[in-house]
Amino acid sequence: MKYTGPKIKKARRLGIALTPKSEKYLERRPNVPGQHGPNRRRGKQSDYGKQLTEKQRLRYQYNLSEKQLRNVFAKAVRKPGNTGEVMLQMLECRLDAVILRAGMARTIYQARQMVSHGHFRVNGQKVNIPSFQLRVGDKITVREKSKDLDVFVLAQQVAKTPDYVTANDKELTAELNRLPSMEEVPVTCEISLVVEFYAR
Repeated sequence: MKYTGPKIKKARRLGIALTPKSEKYLERRPNVPGQHGPNRRRGKQSDYGKQLTEKQRLRYQYNLSEKQLRNVFAKAVRKPGNTGEVMLQMLECRLDAVILRAGMARTIYQARQMVSHGHFRVNGQKVNIPSFQLRVGDKITVREKSKDLDVFVLAQQVAKTPDYVTANDKELTAELNRLPSMEEVPVTCEISLVVEFYAR
């Protein structure tokens, strides 16, 4: 699923910055959107409400549909280890996520679009599926015709590459060198509440 709605409004609703632009708006208007947002009295949130909010935060930070995220949980449950950590590792191994972490795109939405348009190669093979699961050691390169695009220069100016991704800005290459730990993944989400939501 590609979310095409108002991203700043969604960011204010969830209380997290989904794009660089939404960070500025959240500083000025941190309240929820709507006519009564600033003065709205909020009651105590139920356990289900907290779980739902965290699930929605995770979903929109990776630009996934509900079905996609539920499938990730179903696969993570069958694997050994902490289900929440396995979920995050699977999400971070998506091609669009690694491209974002490597500084080749400014947002997950842009990364998805660029993959769909065929700008990237994985181990020399063209891949245009954003959800493509990378393995440790897989190398991402930009096709020759796309290397002069301004989008790569702009993205590198705001990117901070995590330790589990190796990126070369000059050659426009990236590699997933290992699986990340839960603490290293740069997302705002209480993953345990997401697991509780789907385990109900």
